[in-house]
Amino acid sequence: MAQAVLPAMQCQVGAKAAVRARPAASAGGRVWGVRRSGRGTSGFKAMALSTASTGVVPRLEQLLNMDTKPYTDKIIAEYIWVGGSGIDIRSKSRTIEKPVEDPSELPKWNYDGSSTGQAPGEDSEVILYPQAIFKDPFRGGNNILVMCDTYTPAGEPIPTNKRHRAAQIFSDPKVVEQAPWFGIEQEYTLMQRDVNWPLGWPVGGYPGPQGPYYCAVGAEKSFGRDISDAHYKACLYAGINISGTNGEVMPGQWEYQVGPSVGIEAGDHIWISRYLLERITEQAGVVLTLDPKPIPGDWNGAGCHTNYSTKSMREDGGFEVIKKAILNLSLRHDLHISAYGEGNERRLTGLHETASIDTFSWGVANRGCSIRVGRDTEAKGKGYLEDRRPASNMDPYIVTGLLAETTILWEPTLEAEALAAKKLALNV
Repeated sequence: MAQAVLPAMQCQVGAKAAVRARPAASAGGRVWGVRRSGRGTSGFKAMALSTASTGVVPRLEQLLNMDTKPYTDKIIAEYIWVGGSGIDIRSKSRTIEKPVEDPSELPKWNYDGSSTGQAPGEDSEVILYPQAIFKDPFRGGNNILVMCDTYTPAGEPIPTNKRHRAAQIFSDPKVVEQAPWFGIEQEYTLMQRDVNWPLGWPVGGYPGPQGPYYCAVGAEKSFGRDISDAHYKACLYAGINISGTNGEVMPGQWEYQVGPSVGIEAGDHIWISRYLLERITEQAGVVLTLDPKPIPGDWNGAGCHTNYSTKSMREDGGFEVIKKAILNLSLRHDLHISAYGEGNERRLTGLHETASIDTFSWGVANRGCSIRVGRDTEAKGKGYLEDRRPASNMDPYIVTGLLAETTILWEPTLEAEALAAKKLALNV
């Protein structure tokens, strides 16, 4: 069980301790504000232990897991946004007078953008626009998580607001007609706190070579399963369209999949799933990294493979549409690479199931290509493609928006199309 050391106490996450002190009661025998059962409203428990670990101190646990619904209609909304680095996640809480069902019912809010690298100190106010609502697995009840994007007081999207442009692309009538689906495979690495070394690895040393760890079971091969499982359940509770998870090739590395998601929803779901993962690793005392190559050498990197299809690709004859999309993607390879994540050149080397960052390629069932087409898609003549280039730290709004723009809205010149088709051996 993971523990995080705090001043004067420890927080223990996951399961209740075997020994519990009785809660303090009022003269009438009732613990005010807390149900007698001590049950929370979601599956996530946080308990306070004395520094000597002599027994559970119940007050903090009861307050954290308190169901406020019998006492007030007010809820807590956690406003979440992308910070100044383009990969960091920020959030803060506010009280809402009653439960809501749609982001339009929520007020805009603001924050100090000078403290997140998103505004100068002399004009620091950034406005949060609520865009999507999810259930809060940490607070439970009617409390919510709110995915926001960011604007100036004049209503202009700030430079790090990549959702705004993606929403424009996905609202284009041509894109709406094609109903783009995305299935995103988010890889991540768990690191030991304070030493910046993967979970399960000997500090300053290395485990055995890759091979035994992918989808493995066993204490000597699988490190961090409780975090992966907790995250899986948190995503399901929140309403994220998570579809699976597995241990990855490098020990201490995991993957989860989100989708199929339609349009802008794909980016919202990935960002909130990352927020949940950050919160869970925070509670477990483990560091999450989305670095695309956290350990140099003969170790797999971390990507965010993006599976993609349009309505035309999913219908009979769709393989020809897929090949046309691949042709377009080849012609904008440099643009996509520049937007697919920082440090991706350390990952896309042509080794460890990657293509070279400098060369566009495609193939059927080939995980060493830029774009992979599955055997099933080839056999049925319709389906989807997998873009294997995005890094684990990519912005899903950028990647999904670019895929839709390049394959639906953008048209190359006939000369460029013919040259690319010949180079790629594509008959389109």
